[in-house]
Amino acid sequence: MSETKELTYSRVGDYLLPDLILSEPPEELTELGDELRPLGKYGRMRRSFLKEHRAISYNSLLLNEELYPHLREIDRIADERMELLMKELAVKNPSPDKATDPMGWTAHMNSLKAQAEELILSELIYS
Repeated sequence: MSETKELTYSRVGDYLLPDLILSEPPEELTELGDELRPLGKYGRMRRSFLKEHRAISYNSLLLNEELYPHLREIDRIADERMELLMKELAVKNPSPDKATDPMGWTAHMNSLKAQAEELILSELIYS
C-alpha cells in the first residue's frame, strides 16, 4: 500500500505553489565516508543538458528525487569509461617518447582525450 502525502501550498502573488522539499543534500554533495564530494564534470554537464533540452525528463527526475542519483551514476560511469577509452586509444595509437618529445607527447595525449571525451558526450551525456 502506498503512502499518500498531503501537499501544502504557499501563495505567491495570484498563484498557489506547492511547498516541495527535496531530501537531497545541499549543493549536490554526497557522503563518501567522512568526506563530502561535489557532483563531477560529467554529472553537471548531464544536468545542464537535461535542464535545457529535456525539461520534462529533468522535472520528472527532480520531483521523484531521482535526479541526483542519476547524475552521480552518469558521472561515475563517464569517469570509468574515460579511463578505459584512454587506455585503449593509447594502445592503438602509441604516443611519442615523453622524454625526447614532450610537446609531441602532450599534443598526442590531448588528441586522445578529445576523442575519448567526444565518445562519452555522445553516448552518455547528450542521449
